[in-house]
Amino acid sequence: MEYRPITESRIRERRALPGAIALLFLAAGLFRLLGTLHKPYWLDEAYSAYAADHGWAFLWSVVPRYETHPPFYYSLLHAWNLVWGNSLLASRAMSAFCGLMTLPALACAARELVRYLNVDRQRGWRIVTVALLIAALSPPLIAMSREVRPYPVMILVYAISIWGLIRLAREARDGGPLRTSSLTLFFGGEALMLWLHNLGPLYGFSLSLALLVQLLGQPIGRRDWLRTIAAQIVTGLVYLPGFLILVDQAPTWIHSTWLRLEPSALPWQICYLYHAGSPIGALFAIGLGLGGCVALARAPSGVRLAAGLLIAALLPTILSLAITLTVSPVFIVRTMTPAAVPAILIFAAGFAIRRWFWTAAALVAAMAMQQLIYDVDQLRRPPDQNWYGTIRWLQPQWHAGDELWAYPNEGALPFGYAARDLGFKVVPRSVPTVVPTLVPIEGAWHPTGSRGVVSLPRAKLHAIATTPQAEAVPTIWLLRLGAGTYDPGDVLLNELLARRQMVSRWTSGPIDIIGLRRRDVTLPTVPPAVPKNPKPSDASSP
Repeated sequence: MEYRPITESRIRERRALPGAIALLFLAAGLFRLLGTLHKPYWLDEAYSAYAADHGWAFLWSVVPRYETHPPFYYSLLHAWNLVWGNSLLASRAMSAFCGLMTLPALACAARELVRYLNVDRQRGWRIVTVALLIAALSPPLIAMSREVRPYPVMILVYAISIWGLIRLAREARDGGPLRTSSLTLFFGGEALMLWLHNLGPLYGFSLSLALLVQLLGQPIGRRDWLRTIAAQIVTGLVYLPGFLILVDQAPTWIHSTWLRLEPSALPWQICYLYHAGSPIGALFAIGLGLGGCVALARAPSGVRLAAGLLIAALLPTILSLAITLTVSPVFIVRTMTPAAVPAILIFAAGFAIRRWFWTAAALVAAMAMQQLIYDVDQLRRPPDQNWYGTIRWLQPQWHAGDELWAYPNEGALPFGYAARDLGFKVVPRSVPTVVPTLVPIEGAWHPTGSRGVVSLPRAKLHAIATTPQAEAVPTIWLLRLGAGTYDPGDVLLNELLARRQMVSRWTSGPIDIIGLRRRDVTLPTVPPAVPKNPKPSDASSP
């Protein structure tokens, strides 16, 4: 390590560091928490809450029959809710907690990177601080921390695995031994990634390949190789039940999925994922990435670590796109957000080069400013699915004896949780059954690849609409979430209209509620409502 005398400027920088880091954690917390209780669960979050509200038997025997993801995340959320309750606040708190804990995990990884690069303390603290700055303001990391989905847990676990990867890389370069704690960080994180999401194998493969690059040709002993291979085998065996779930679910998803790749949106999505946000921001990211790779390459065996971090950052996304183009669509930006973590470390590594400091500082400042503007704008945006507005529209029109029918049945999940939050005591009727519909129904099909949600043939819908119980209901409020997909031709709507009249309608984004009243019932009608919140642009939920 090069010796440098302690100057007055270095002393001032050291004194400012604790305050700067505290400010970064404060900003990270504010962006991850502000306004989250004003936004109801959207559909996927309602699925998470619904699974977590059930017991262990449901989680491990029923969920694998309809859910494409392993039940591990839902079990974590269930355990969390057993301690803190199942309110919107409690569930969102788990995601925010994981989002905030990603920062210290990333700081540990950055600190290990400093040890690998063997730079002086001043440059070391700069690397750690820059990593925290980008992570604190990163739009994808913030967005995922605000969702009751597996993604914030995946991001945290991936950061821990990358920390273990850098430790193992340094220990292998120095000739070993590979410490048990390093192997535990790496393979423990890999095992959790496999179980947290159906795309976990993409991350597991990327991590294993990145580790192999660090170990091949390094002066480590036979015992270290045996321990590493044994740990990899154990990780694979631990995941075997999850792999069997994936194999069972894959045919339905491949045959019929709601997901489609939009080539025109792909460049913007990639920019967003890797902290750029725009074509101009992409130039900042590319500049920082090149600087980081050069800094890593200058260290002993640094080319290996640069390759490992690039594999961890880029390969999951590349594999996801390859599967999308060749097998079935699986690429969604939010599922790839863990890959943003190693990219941050590559950006920060450039600060190991003293002559690169001012250029890198300017690029980071420009990136941070762009991120900050985006983050503030996102706080002002309305929810993607305005369920609270929907409930407030419906409440004054609801009368005793009315029923709300959800077709497809999954629409009842976010509606039910929003009604709970606002104290609106309505139990939706899910058509044909509550989620999941696993009983065989002749002629039914799965439009979106989910086994728990079905579309029904005309004869079944006619039978449901004409039962004596249904005809006795004064007003049926038909809730549709994606009617064009699940009810092409408005079959159920037309079956109900044959005996009823439309008295009111609410449309907001994908939410569509239609009031259908019996013709012999005379109640004050309400003119069709105009949604107060327009549908957010796709950029608000990449």
